[in-house]
Amino acid sequence: MTDRTELLEVALDSLPEGFALVGGEGQILLWNRAAEAISGHASADLLSRQTPEPLEPLLLGCKWLEDQGASAGGQPERGAMVHFQHKLGHDVPVIARTLILRDGLGERMGTAIVFHPAQSLDALPHGECGEGSRVEASQTELEDRLVAVFDDFQQGGESFGVLWITVDEARELRKTHGAGACEAMLEKVKRAMANGLRPAEEIGRWGDDEFLVLSHERTREMLAAHAQVLAGLARTAEFRWWGDRVSLTASIGAAQANRDGSLADLLERARAAMLTSYHAGGNHITLAPGEPACSPS
Repeated sequence: MTDRTELLEVALDSLPEGFALVGGEGQILLWNRAAEAISGHASADLLSRQTPEPLEPLLLGCKWLEDQGASAGGQPERGAMVHFQHKLGHDVPVIARTLILRDGLGERMGTAIVFHPAQSLDALPHGECGEGSRVEASQTELEDRLVAVFDDFQQGGESFGVLWITVDEARELRKTHGAGACEAMLEKVKRAMANGLRPAEEIGRWGDDEFLVLSHERTREMLAAHAQVLAGLARTAEFRWWGDRVSLTASIGAAQANRDGSLADLLERARAAMLTSYHAGGNHITLAPGEPACSPS
């Protein structure tokens, strides 16, 4: 008769995701084959030993998730981006989820960690950033959120889409009035569009003159309609600089996620749609892929 422990280990080894079982004092009790492939660290080198330094961010990241779950009323966390070091020395970004294991009295016995590779953030397309730009530092949080939401979507979670937005007048304003004027204008546009976001939606800078909106609209048509609303809000953001009134319009590319594509593909489709809107004269919305541009009403 097959031993139940042996059967469990075989089952865990067959998982496509990395799986680690960590004891209460930080010693690794189980490290499956997928975890070996993702990290480069062999199970034989880790079992019954303390978590090695290169892998510590994985455990620390999961501790962060535990705290977040507790603060949210015990709701399970869908996962978060964690970076640790591969045995060969390079950075490995993963989406990690955790389960705190407790005995019948509620005492913590250990932690089960499930993780799989996340798309490298360096591979995600962004807007243009000039030398010395401060925008890149503000993209990290939105990037992490995008990766986590896309991962959840791939696992059967709710639909989502992205809106890639550029303010049509930004480049000219930057040339004629300087970076300070352009930044003030973009901040005003951002605040105006933020008023039209739905709960759980997020907006962030995605380049010197561009924004990205993470939207949870369920269909392409609903995403396009939402883009119309945000374009209208951008136009209402009246901006004056040294007495000069600057009329504002936005070009928007809308792309809905699909389970056959990647996050990078989704962003590329949104960027291509935005460029179509921009080169059509601005004040347009284009729904990717293959939908014609239209002017906001």
